[in-house]
Amino acid sequence: MKATPLSNCERRFLLRAIEERKRLDGRQCYDYRNVRISFGVDYGCCIVELGKTRVLAQVSCELVPPKANRPTEGILFFNLELSPMAAPGFEPGRQTELLVRVNRLIERCLRNSKCIDTESLCVVAGEKVWQIRLDLHLLNHEGNIIDAASIAGIVALCHFRRPDVSVQGEEVTVYTPEERDPVPLSIHHMPICVSFAFFQQGTYLLVDPSEREERVMDGVLVIAMNKHQEICTIQSSGGIMLVKDQVLRCSKIAGVKVAEMTELIQKALENDQKARKEGRKFGFAESIPNQKITAFKMESAAVDTNNVEEEAEEIITKADPPSEVFTKPILHTPGTAQIGEGIENSWGELEESEREEVVEEEDESEAAGFEGQKMETEETSIVEETKNESIVLSDSEEEEVVILEPQEPPKRTRTQTTSKQENTSKKTFNKRRRKKRAAY
Repeated sequence: MKATPLSNCERRFLLRAIEERKRLDGRQCYDYRNVRISFGVDYGCCIVELGKTRVLAQVSCELVPPKANRPTEGILFFNLELSPMAAPGFEPGRQTELLVRVNRLIERCLRNSKCIDTESLCVVAGEKVWQIRLDLHLLNHEGNIIDAASIAGIVALCHFRRPDVSVQGEEVTVYTPEERDPVPLSIHHMPICVSFAFFQQGTYLLVDPSEREERVMDGVLVIAMNKHQEICTIQSSGGIMLVKDQVLRCSKIAGVKVAEMTELIQKALENDQKARKEGRKFGFAESIPNQKITAFKMESAAVDTNNVEEEAEEIITKADPPSEVFTKPILHTPGTAQIGEGIENSWGELEESEREEVVEEEDESEAAGFEGQKMETEETSIVEETKNESIVLSDSEEEEVVILEPQEPPKRTRTQTTSKQENTSKKTFNKRRRKKRAAY
């Protein structure tokens, strides 16, 4: 892992705080961060949060042939992944020193301690056994990956259920969860790792170091222990020299922390099993606190329904009487109606000034129409006279008489002009009316 190095100022500040027995998150020297366990919908899936360090664990199984040297024992496989999602310093697909060290420590803690009865995983000796695979994925790195991974691994193994099988001769039948209830793994004890960080060559000791404290520590001691105070594995790294009293002191602290952690794990498993039996909702979505914005539920608020009718009557009596309401709409002009309740529509009404303008325009249109009629009568009289009189054209060379009859003039030309005048008068009237409405 290529993390950004701390500056000298930050390093001096952290070491000075540790000398004064103070930690950045306010904990005491031997205090653990808050541990939170949440289970998924499927068996064997869980997320463990150690402060802000989060680890996802998933257990799966399959039937495989056993190893040649152990034909009656099942197979355990462990895998830990450190992705850039947890911290930008992690590189995907690369076996770093930290990854190899944590993987080996988890294997020694869970496999070499014989916490799982591998002989109970045998189906047919020498032919078929169960292979249990534990996948650990680091979601967020905020220090102390080893403790969080060990807790998540043992919790997932305790929560896992394998399918039930039956053997009749050489035929092996695997039953689905609907046909038969899955079978839990046979677990003898629960080993849990506890990490101790040393500073200034073992002078100062901290439990559960954070990510910044890990950068300035001189060495770390990891003790894997169960609630019976049996040490399953112990590992020291960093090149520091520890005396016997320091190791004994750390083992006593680890015994107390492991007992507390084991009780917390058992309580979380019991609550999940109880929720599944009672048919309540379970899974990661239900484990989100209600105060978070990502929650899918809200706490029900208590509503007092006593004396509801009396309060409603008091409100009605104190309220103002309703305003007058017109039952029927008032129509001022055709095509208009009442709007709302108790409000008369005044769109069809005209003011006095508008009425005077309309009367003037009507008079003008009537006068124009009367003049147009006069013009038509004069034109028709002229045309009739021309019809009666014949036009004679004389030529000196040829004596021919040509009678020209005039064509009948269009009778609707004048009526068209009058209709145009009416349309223009209507348009001017509508424009004036719109301007006055916009002004109001």
